[in-house]
This record gives sequence, structure tokens and C-alpha cells, in this order.
Amino acid sequence: MLLLALDTATPAVTVALHDGTAVIASSSQVDARRHGELLLPAVDRVLAEAGVKLDAVTGIVTGIGPGPYTGLRVGLMTADTFGLALGVPVHGLCTLDGLAYAADIEKGPFVVATDARRKEVYWAVYEDSRTRRTDPAVDRPADIAEKVAGLPAVGAGALLYPDTFPVAHEPEHVSAAALASLAAEKLAAGEELPEPRPLYLRRPDAQVPKNYKVVTPK
Repeated sequence: MLLLALDTATPAVTVALHDGTAVIASSSQVDARRHGELLLPAVDRVLAEAGVKLDAVTGIVTGIGPGPYTGLRVGLMTADTFGLALGVPVHGLCTLDGLAYAADIEKGPFVVATDARRKEVYWAVYEDSRTRRTDPAVDRPADIAEKVAGLPAVGAGALLYPDTFPVAHEPEHVSAAALASLAAEKLAAGEELPEPRPLYLRRPDAQVPKNYKVVTPK
């Protein structure tokens, strides 16, 4: 097994290689506006660090969000392209699950919350680092304050809104190393991973204008 994992659902552009036993190379850069520029160089850097070629990869793992439309689709399209070019399976994993897996919380329940912009968070509640209790959702922090009251929280969303998430833990952003390790663990146990389809949870910001004026030449 040689899994190439990547995620662009948060401001982190993150890539890792996992050989079925451990992560053998990884790279993470935080830049919310440069996913498209940074992802492929990160893949090259990780492959070089591990001393392997791309054609040695036996499977792709990609974070499927939830996340903003523009950033998220960079990782998903790259994963699909690699899968087609190499003829290997492409697996999806919820980005929030990767954060939960890497969380430094020994016992749940706890919350994972990432920044959804528009003064909202993407969030879910976890029983432990491998078990999600609720489906991913997007809400204003004040609207979920009662639901998450008293629970420790992980992620950039928790750090942004301390009134709702007063007990915040690392990590701030997801890492492909955590996604790769979780995927390898699940695959080894015979579990079926989600399809690599995006969890947007809401419509993209860019939309076709309504009732625009049509101008035709005379």
C-alpha cells in the first residue's frame, strides 16, 4: 500500500504519503488563496522526500470537506485526475474526521469546528477520535451554543469564536498525514470509505445574476 493523501478544504494545503504502516513524508502550508498554486508542488516535494515516483502510488485519499467551494474543488479535481491517470482508487474522507483523528483529546464527546466564513462554522460532534456522532453542518456559532455547551472543541472555527467554544484544542487545520493514517486504518479493517464527492453544505458565493438585462445588437 502507498496512499497519497491531500486536502484543500481549509486554508491548509496539505499532502502526505502513507505506506500502510506509517506516514513516510508530508507537507502542509497555510494559505487560503493559493491552493491551486501550492498543491502540485507539495505533491512533488512529498514524493521526492519519500524517494518514490507518482506511479508507485496505489491509492488516493482526498478530504471532501465541508469547505469553501473554490478551495475544496482544487483537491478533489486533483485527486480525480491522479486516480484516472494512474488507474488507482480514489477515496474520500470528511475533513472534520481528519481533524478529530489528530485531536489531542483523550476522551469525548468533543466538537470539531472549521471556519466557514460569513461568520459561520462547519462543525460536527464526535464521540471519540474515530467516531462522529452528528452529520457535518454549517451554522452561526451563536445558533449552536446550547448544543455544544461544555464540550471541548478542535479547529480554526473554535479558535475564532471563543464565546461559543471556550475550551479550544489543537490542531487548527487538518493535516493530510492524519487523513492518510485514518484511511489506512479503515482500509486495513476492511471498511468502505466515502466516495470522493464534495461536502459543500451550501451554494457557492459566485452566482449568475438574476434579471440581468440582455443587450442585443441592432
